[in-house]
Amino acid sequence: MAAPLDTLFRPFQLKSLSLANRIVMAPMTRSFAQGGIPGSPQADYYRRRAEGGVGLILSEGTVIDRPASRNDPGIPFFHGDAALAGWTQLIDAVHGAGGRMGPQLWHTGAVKSFQTDWVPEAPVESPSGLVAPGMPRGVAMTEEDVADTVAAFARAAADAKQLGFDTIEIHGAHGYLIDQFFWGGTNERTDRYGGATIKERSRFAGEVVAAIRAAVGPDFPIILRVSQWKQQDYAVKLGETPDAMTDWLAPLVEAGVDILHCSQRRFWEPEFPELDGATGLNFAGWAKKLTGAATISVGSVGLSGDFMAAFGGERSSPVNLDHLIHRMERDEFDLIAVGRALITDPNWVAKVQAGDHAGLKSFDPASLGELA
Repeated sequence: MAAPLDTLFRPFQLKSLSLANRIVMAPMTRSFAQGGIPGSPQADYYRRRAEGGVGLILSEGTVIDRPASRNDPGIPFFHGDAALAGWTQLIDAVHGAGGRMGPQLWHTGAVKSFQTDWVPEAPVESPSGLVAPGMPRGVAMTEEDVADTVAAFARAAADAKQLGFDTIEIHGAHGYLIDQFFWGGTNERTDRYGGATIKERSRFAGEVVAAIRAAVGPDFPIILRVSQWKQQDYAVKLGETPDAMTDWLAPLVEAGVDILHCSQRRFWEPEFPELDGATGLNFAGWAKKLTGAATISVGSVGLSGDFMAAFGGERSSPVNLDHLIHRMERDEFDLIAVGRALITDPNWVAKVQAGDHAGLKSFDPASLGELA
């Protein structure tokens, strides 16, 4: 690789979180937790990535204690004695390998999995009983449901800290529950959790963040994953201007978010090219500039194809990291998350650090069918 790699391997410190490098394993749904209980297969899977040199591992989405919080029977719980015992085994394995890790806390809302026909026994819930604009599914949450959900997020975060995790991430992206509150197309509420503006519709997320902050204390880092795009509509933008993005994200940072994990389908694309050109700041860069929070960028890192195409069976080949290095050298964002490359190869980070470009593997969608 032509570009120097030192910028990827600088240490990172924020509150109690201390990382050896700037590379994050992106949260990726794997659906291998039988009965919702993680165990030795998951512990070994994440341990191998820690041994391979990942700075911070973010777990697959793991759901809070709500009756219909998941949309796939293989998604792990982050509640109940059996599941928490499994997560204890997992974090102990990662720490034993020198790694750092946080669970991604999740509620899938009204979204149906495109990998299975399974549905939960309880009605799916969302802000207004919509999975997309004009598309009903499930039931609208009552204010009691909202309060119970906020409390469930806080309990899960407190459990994560007690089990020894280094951070937590709240899933507020990709058209799932929290994102359904953000999006005017799925939030038609007329109470205090709805409204005409993104700032008003961010109240639910702000209450989740504030409750988690109260549960974990001031020094435990909170990450929030956000996206403009939704799996229901790739073209949606919640923050169509920098001012709108500030209205959306700044109150969440004020509520207690330390790191914004800014998901793009392609990390190199500028967020507002009409303002700063084709080489302008990406989503994570603008979020950092506008809020002052640390940011993680993510989106098709190190591979030739878009990650959503993987679910359609598309392979991807390794590409050089020059563009990534350039953006990190100018401190556009603080951390970079890598997804599919780490599913295919747990030693991807070590190979990158060694400059072993020839040893990097192509991504084969068949690897989604195993926990290797």
